[in-house]
Amino acid sequence: MEHRRSQPAYLELWRSGELLRRVELGLNKLAACTLCPRNCQVNRLEDKTKVCKTGRYASVSSYFAHLGEEPCLRGSRGSGTIFFSWCNLRCVFCQNYQISWFGEGRTTKPEELAEMMLRLQHQGCHNINLVTPEHVVPQILEALLLAVERGLTLPLVYNTSAYDSLDSLLLMDGVVDIYMPDFKFWDPEKARRYAKAPDYPEAARRAILEMHRQVGPLVTDEHGVALRGVLLRHLVMPGGVAGTPEIMQWIARELGPETYVNLMAQYHPAGRVTATAYPEIDRCITVREFHQAIDAFHAAGLHRLDHDSAGFVQLL
Repeated sequence: MEHRRSQPAYLELWRSGELLRRVELGLNKLAACTLCPRNCQVNRLEDKTKVCKTGRYASVSSYFAHLGEEPCLRGSRGSGTIFFSWCNLRCVFCQNYQISWFGEGRTTKPEELAEMMLRLQHQGCHNINLVTPEHVVPQILEALLLAVERGLTLPLVYNTSAYDSLDSLLLMDGVVDIYMPDFKFWDPEKARRYAKAPDYPEAARRAILEMHRQVGPLVTDEHGVALRGVLLRHLVMPGGVAGTPEIMQWIARELGPETYVNLMAQYHPAGRVTATAYPEIDRCITVREFHQAIDAFHAAGLHRLDHDSAGFVQLL
């Protein structure tokens, strides 16, 4: 679906004063945090932490023009990616283990985070891509307000595991242009074993439906660069532990066959995965397993497959 480029959604909220209200509301929610499904209820304004290990301010591990994202995000000039440290999941196979489990990065106050956004815009990036934002929504809003006041006009990409609360997503309604959620696991027991979150499947379904309500299916400009909508990722895993057929059927049924899906083939053992601890996923996926995922995609009636995934299939 192609559309002409328009202004990012948050500018209207800024002009009306609603963006400032969202900042204030978000910061107030940090006092007894329920900003993700963990519902820790700690006072993060006083730097108390629990699962996400993040207090009053966000921690950032890196930011740069990312040329390895989906074609519709990276375009010709890259996606302006900001990687937040820590995570509210504990995926044992995480490929960014040092960042998500050990918090590699540094505390970043809102003025500095706003400056990162503006530098990425100055570099010519197509968008601001917020990676692992689930636990730092108020901090993002706080920095966004400062960045908009200084001239930010790039669309926002919310790049998430989908372990988000409706509280956070409602704060981002009318702020985010492009939601890019993962849908990792269908089965609660698999989510418990591999992400330490048995409620993940239910939370992800709820979150993805809300994202889709806000922005709808993915639309692009005349150059194929994403402007608005949902781009859904799914990592294919060994032995079918992710529940790919069930997830594809759910996407088609609940979001519609026009949903843009990236089936990712890059799983490899990382993090805490060893032959002793998690032998069933201590290998890369096979060619057959990836073909089976593609078959599940088509069997569900879906038809917008990410070009990188399609290219991978053609090479097999």
